[in-house]
Amino acid sequence: MANTIDIVVPDLGDFENVEIIEVLVSPGDSVEREDGLITLETDKASFDVPAPDSGVIESLTVAVGDAVSTGDVIGKLGVQASDTDVDTPATTPPATDDTTATAASAGEKTTSGGRQTLVVPDLGDFEDVEVIEVLISEGDVVEVEDPLVTLETDKASMDVPAVVAGTIESVLVEVGDKISAGASLAIVDVIVDAVGEEQPAAMPQATETKAPPAAESASQAPARPQPAAPPNDLPAIQESGFAKAHASPSVRKLARELGVNLVQVKGSGAKSRILHDDVKAFVKSILTGQSPSPAGGGLPKTPTVDFAKYGEVDVQPLTRIQKISGPRLQASWINLPHVTQHDLADITEMENRRQVLKGPAKERGIGLTPLAFVMKACVAALEEFPRVNSSLSEDGSSLVFKKYCHLGFAADTDQGLMVPVIRDADKKDIYEIAKELGELSALAREGKLKAVNLQGATFTISSLGGIGGTAFTPIVNAPEVAILGVSRSSMQPVWTGSKFEPRLMLPLSFSYDHRVIDGAQAVRFTTFLGQQLADVDSLLQAIP
Repeated sequence: MANTIDIVVPDLGDFENVEIIEVLVSPGDSVEREDGLITLETDKASFDVPAPDSGVIESLTVAVGDAVSTGDVIGKLGVQASDTDVDTPATTPPATDDTTATAASAGEKTTSGGRQTLVVPDLGDFEDVEVIEVLISEGDVVEVEDPLVTLETDKASMDVPAVVAGTIESVLVEVGDKISAGASLAIVDVIVDAVGEEQPAAMPQATETKAPPAAESASQAPARPQPAAPPNDLPAIQESGFAKAHASPSVRKLARELGVNLVQVKGSGAKSRILHDDVKAFVKSILTGQSPSPAGGGLPKTPTVDFAKYGEVDVQPLTRIQKISGPRLQASWINLPHVTQHDLADITEMENRRQVLKGPAKERGIGLTPLAFVMKACVAALEEFPRVNSSLSEDGSSLVFKKYCHLGFAADTDQGLMVPVIRDADKKDIYEIAKELGELSALAREGKLKAVNLQGATFTISSLGGIGGTAFTPIVNAPEVAILGVSRSSMQPVWTGSKFEPRLMLPLSFSYDHRVIDGAQAVRFTTFLGQQLADVDSLLQAIP
């Protein structure tokens, strides 16, 4: 006999009157312990109310939009008495026809092998329910209770489980089909031993479930033609492994909407069940760069073109440096939310003083370039704004503030872009920075830089001033959080309050990781940097 128990809302913590956003079952449905029954949503999270035991849903007293609290009764569940468990296996009649034996209900099992047709169980009041996902394909091996297809009504989505274990010979439905109770889903070659092992645990539910009238006729109907095999480039969520994930229908629906392969998500619920929050956390980790993007990040591919069809071409391989830097720049651009702040710095006095000093500096073997002044000003700005000199931790939960200042600078070479590093720039005066800048630039052009010369930068400067340009958007050199772009200076009329004066203005392009630096901090940084470039005496001050 079956006993009837109340389905009670478990402890919801501090939440009361939580809204029901989805009802996952209907009266007559067979459920296993921990299967989701309804989905609740607060202002912080959504979660399922699980079945307290295995059995058949006798009634539900709630609907979508209702509000429930801890201890509320939401329905009745019929569970089997323990004395039934021992006798039931012996009462199961074996199937006698290998070619037309049908598992006619959601809980029915058979101990015979051969080919069987898996059909849709009783759907209650629903008819012509849409198939939104086919979780199996020809050749797949399924176990008892493995999902076969996912159906969706206007109120809920539900999985149709396998009632026997075996190998799928053919699939009889496609995504978009409308099916009702008793419709044929697939033909399976039953594995006898697996069925025999699983049958005793599941049979108590079968004794309370009657086969729908349409099931018998469905088994006699000719099988539909097998659909064409899916193309090889289908997304990962279409793979049969998706069906193996331990998740409720509402979680599967969320995963489909977000394009998440549940096989890649680690569940935090009971028995490693995947919850809504697990799917959302997985997506968040991808978007914030805390974990690698699966299968190329889901980005569309650019078209492949045979350029030789339109004329003569010359194919030249990328240099070794281009092969290394290209993927790193792409990874930074994809994973970091880039924003660029453009500004102008008045360097009139700085350039006048540099012209006076560069002659004596050249006699000492030092090329006193404008970049040396910019780097010295950046040291002061990084000390004033230490967040710009930091890095985001790998898990994205904290910032790593560096108590050293190593400045990288982009060097244009025949082999491609290189970024040598001036270490401890905060401990060097402008002449020491200028000297090391010249030495590293020469080594870069000659291809003689060592690994130590290219590592450890905390901030990078990319100067195009010697070539031209008015502004650009440099890509952050991750794991740094910002980069400064410098374009060519030009004489511009600047209003002083009473008249226009010709001033030498230097364009600054400050790109930053918006997860670490916001717009207000960025403009304060460039403003302070401009002030430092205008204060020549401060830049020329010797290191104590």
